[in-house]
Amino acid sequence: MQNILVTGANGQLGQAIQLIAGQYPELNFIYTDFQELDITSAEAVTAFFTAQSIHACVNCAAYTAVDKAETDEEKAFQLNFEGALNLSAACQEHGAQLIHISTDYVFDGKYYRPYTEEDEPNPQSIYGASKLRGEAAALGNDPATIVIRTSWLYSQFGVNFVKRMKELMQERPSLNVVFDQAGTPTYAVDLAKAILQILQYRQLNPETNLGGVYHYSNEGVTSWYDFAVTIKELTAAACQVQPITSDQYPTPAQRPAYSVFNKQKIKTTFGIEIPHWKDSLRECLQHL
Repeated sequence: MQNILVTGANGQLGQAIQLIAGQYPELNFIYTDFQELDITSAEAVTAFFTAQSIHACVNCAAYTAVDKAETDEEKAFQLNFEGALNLSAACQEHGAQLIHISTDYVFDGKYYRPYTEEDEPNPQSIYGASKLRGEAAALGNDPATIVIRTSWLYSQFGVNFVKRMKELMQERPSLNVVFDQAGTPTYAVDLAKAILQILQYRQLNPETNLGGVYHYSNEGVTSWYDFAVTIKELTAAACQVQPITSDQYPTPAQRPAYSVFNKQKIKTTFGIEIPHWKDSLRECLQHL
């Protein structure tokens, strides 16, 4: 039985892991959020790993308030950089596998082909910069770290685009949604399944060097506008969805205009099959 520490367990991905954890009886999950473990404290992380026998850690904890981060830089870097560094140090010391979750915001969105893991990051926001520094810290401290970048995360948990759109479409006659930002929605439950499949693979191949960066999102490409239109169609909402440009909806933090991922590396390395975003959206909406 392996003990798997899940930080940020009250977030979307943490709750998605809890949803499917029962399908993995060989893994014993230890769930923490900031109340149980402050990952920004090296002392707290060291004490936790010393008290527990941790075989792997899935770091779902993050500062994800993208716009707020522009004026709360210190807090963003504490959680996204220092937290990742502390966890990687503890994992290295105790021989545990770290899976660290990152984001498409590490890219500037100026490419118009799917981003590979070898493409040069160029974050345009404090959030993206803090996440990139967290990646570098975790990998630099422990090269065995597995970093998984994902994009447009949503689920039946927490606050996210799908839940918000569904609510607004029931309240308002029309909505404006940007159409000049392209990417791929990621259903948190699909990502959770991929992470646990990676942990199983790691168990079976303990000597294999798997460390590095991997990209994961659902398959396909869409815009926020088309994503919203699909939500409207699948929920049979009467609300009218109107396309607007990003400059008509200014935000404090700049979003990548294009953040589509090439997922070949994670599929080939771990044998992971990835569902299309529309199929996963249908599944998620059944739970809302």
